[in-house]
Amino acid sequence: MAILTDLKDPRVKDVTVTYVEVSADMRQAKVHVSVMGDETKQQLSLRGLQNAAGFLQSKVAKRIDTRYTPRLAFVLDLGVKRSIEISQILQSVLPPAHAEHHDQLADDQDLDHDEEQPEDDSDGDVMDTDAIDDEPSNDSR
Repeated sequence: MAILTDLKDPRVKDVTVTYVEVSADMRQAKVHVSVMGDETKQQLSLRGLQNAAGFLQSKVAKRIDTRYTPRLAFVLDLGVKRSIEISQILQSVLPPAHAEHHDQLADDQDLDHDEEQPEDDSDGDVMDTDAIDDEPSNDSR
């Protein structure tokens, strides 16, 4: 939250903290961040975060009660970028007919589903003739 609200550095925009690794002795913290934008914007944001590390460490020190405040190091997390690249590669490799085939399968399943549904006779106007006995009842009224 402090990155988004307390930092006034214009270089730090569209930053998301993905996860933080803290050393066992609590003296070092590696903050993994994801930055939306091209590589230039990512590097600018990372430099802005590194310049603000002391300010952010003081914010952390006020919030936690430990003997040492972890020294913050910011690392660019490329996981999101890599997953987008993989998705684009898969889209370029898969043939476009695959999507049409998928649509056809979905249409066929809808037709099968419609055939399985019984008709609704809940209005009470139609009687089931199979349920009527041919023999007269012995009820005396």
